[in-house]
Amino acid sequence: MPHRAALECPKPEPSAPAEVTPPQKILGRPTAKEIFTEVATNARRELRRTTLALGISGVGGGAFMGLSALGMAFAAVMLGHSPADHLIASAFYPVGFIVVIIGRSQLFTENTLYPVALVLAERRHLRNTLRLWSVVLPANVAGALGFAAIAVFTPALDPRLVTAMSQFGASALHHSFAAIFWSGVIAGWIIALTAWLVSGSHSITGSVMIIWMLTFFVALGNFAHCIATSCEILITVLTGNAACSAYGSWLFFAASGNIVGGVVLVTVLEYGQAIFAEDTAKAEEKTH
Repeated sequence: MPHRAALECPKPEPSAPAEVTPPQKILGRPTAKEIFTEVATNARRELRRTTLALGISGVGGGAFMGLSALGMAFAAVMLGHSPADHLIASAFYPVGFIVVIIGRSQLFTENTLYPVALVLAERRHLRNTLRLWSVVLPANVAGALGFAAIAVFTPALDPRLVTAMSQFGASALHHSFAAIFWSGVIAGWIIALTAWLVSGSHSITGSVMIIWMLTFFVALGNFAHCIATSCEILITVLTGNAACSAYGSWLFFAASGNIVGGVVLVTVLEYGQAIFAEDTAKAEEKTH
């Protein structure tokens, strides 16, 4: 009699689960319309947040931007202030932006893209966008002031670092209002463009590289960013090397420039690109 095992049918092996491509592996290039859709989705999510949640996130975002000032100060203390040293120091400036953008903290200049793009498509969000701006900008400044206070009034940092950041702030104040405004336009353009490209990125690694490459130019050109540079100027004020009124004037022109750069040069143009692309695609479908 044959062995029992020879008479039994082998059990079928369980089929392997269908392989699902993780989001990090999706390499297709998104269209302008797809990026705009992601931007609008992010905007709706942020506008639904309560005023308290926006304020807390904004304070955190302003404080985290101090890492950009701190990174450049480390490089300045260790290397010096030559043009070559400034090039190296600028490579550390993106740290604060990476932390804030990847960590989803509120940053005023980033919000010149998301909600404004949504308002262009759906005007009913205008009032809520103004609410977001009126909360996030003061909250960012409060966070920057908190960072400056810790730097100046506690022994947390080497005094040389505080001196370096104070010098950066004094240098930022040493410009005409017109120069501050137009410098802010360029900074606002770069940061809003960064937010647009991050919305089209498929991975955290890609987003980090985008943020690093673009914000590096903000530092390299000494362009006025109303929050990152505030961390430095507020240290200058708290150390008694600048007046509060000087900071207030600087903030007005820098923030105005950031808004113009973010809204006009990126949001309107990219929105137009997305809508024009959609209209062109529809026209081509009709012709076929």
